[in-house]
Amino acid sequence: MGTDNETWVREFILLGLSSDWDIQVFLFVLFLVMYMVTVLGNFLIILLIRLDSRLHTPMYFFLTNLSLVDVSYATSIIPQMLVHLLAAHKAVPFVSCAAQLFFSLGWGGIEFVLLAVMAYDRYVAVCNPLRYSVIMHGGLCTRLAITSWVSGSINSLIHTAITFQLPMCKNKYIDHISCEILAVVRLACVDTSSNKIIIMVSSIVLLMTPFCLVLLSYIQIISTILKIRSTEGRKKAFHTCASHLTVVVLCYGMAIFTYIQPHSSPSVLQEKLISLFYAVLTPMLNPMIYSVRNKEVKGAWQKLLGQFSGITSKLAT
Repeated sequence: MGTDNETWVREFILLGLSSDWDIQVFLFVLFLVMYMVTVLGNFLIILLIRLDSRLHTPMYFFLTNLSLVDVSYATSIIPQMLVHLLAAHKAVPFVSCAAQLFFSLGWGGIEFVLLAVMAYDRYVAVCNPLRYSVIMHGGLCTRLAITSWVSGSINSLIHTAITFQLPMCKNKYIDHISCEILAVVRLACVDTSSNKIIIMVSSIVLLMTPFCLVLLSYIQIISTILKIRSTEGRKKAFHTCASHLTVVVLCYGMAIFTYIQPHSSPSVLQEKLISLFYAVLTPMLNPMIYSVRNKEVKGAWQKLLGQFSGITSKLAT
């Protein structure tokens, strides 16, 4: 971006969700509680996986990565949003806005690739169980996790660099809850067709490609499950994938609706609600989904709570 006064913007103003003070206070309390639950829930999942040796498997290695990504994504958006809900001047410095776009877009991209990696893990577990430990060895799991983090970060870096080179012509009011890429691009006072094409292409690469891999994995998984003769065997195989499949539906659905629309675009209100969904609701729900629908995690919780109760009883006596 040039240094001309007509194109240089030193700060942006986020318009947020509402200008009504009572609504803002209510939203502050609601989102603060949800953020605290998100941080606590995800860090408890990470701690549980670290402490219980039965959960030292590829599936829970990837779940640890997913929990880290969820907490990081929520933290890139919610704390600033909480401050702005109680602030009169909802300004974001240029550099802070660029940083927020980079991190939020990066965490989102990492999550989409990571969910495809987790689908492959479930495919091997259900369709090739006898060779699972051979195929999903530590080296492969590490490489797959690194691929998720690197691909999401590179995509985010490219978009951030391209977006913040656009001349804003003193347009600084972002009608959104955060520095979201589509909202920032709309501020440009030049033709942004090429930017929108780049967003579409990268969405296809980083969103639709992992989604298609997830679909292929689950087509194979469902086909294998239907061939299992015993009802108990089918239920066990299904429960192996149920938590991951629930998270996949939550995460991919809204993103595809937002970014893969060749002929139309979601309204500003829809964009805000979708951003809230990803920043507030999804990171909070993921640890609950994996806890409630997973027997291994529930068993680990019971074991940990039992040990804690035993230690407490000894200290009391």
